Amino acid sequence: MLLLDNHFFFASDFCQRVTELAHHHPESAYRAAWVMYVLSQEAIGNLRGAIAGVDLKGFIGEVYRIFPFPVETAAFKQNPEGRSTRERIEALVATFAPARRVPVMVNPKGESIAIGNYAFNRPQFHDVLLYVWLGGYPHWKDDVRPGYVMEMAAAAESSPHPLFAGAGPFSH
Repeated sequence: MLLLDNHFFFASDFCQRVTELAHHHPESAYRAAWVMYVLSQEAIGNLRGAIAGVDLKGFIGEVYRIFPFPVETAAFKQNPEGRSTRERIEALVATFAPARRVPVMVNPKGESIAIGNYAFNRPQFHDVLLYVWLGGYPHWKDDVRPGYVMEMAAAAESSPHPLFAGAGPFSH
């Protein structure tokens, strides 16, 4: 899952939406709703505490109970086979907040994108794409990316949409 402050969403969903956006006609407005889980701060838990195995409150703590983080920090990596656990994680996160549709809009010139209350200019959005490409903070295990990340990167690199101007290159 990806986390945008208190908005949790599956990386596969994000990549699919970004791929769709990359194929969106560059001269027409983009307005959509992406499905996310918006958790209260208390429901989120403590990521650093869960990684350390000392604070297992909230959603992040519950994830740790099911899938403990490795003791060695260097071994903490994104699992490219994470889709196999989606059903279990989706059921768990739904106990903290229901899925909801969050508005997403790109300004007419493709200079920025708003995801709910969060706005990113073009370079910041490209940084988000790179973050997902790399596998976030822990990076992808063995530098293996899921197919949906590869598809997103290819779509972003070849998109005529101005929001993607200068995105990449991603190393394939």
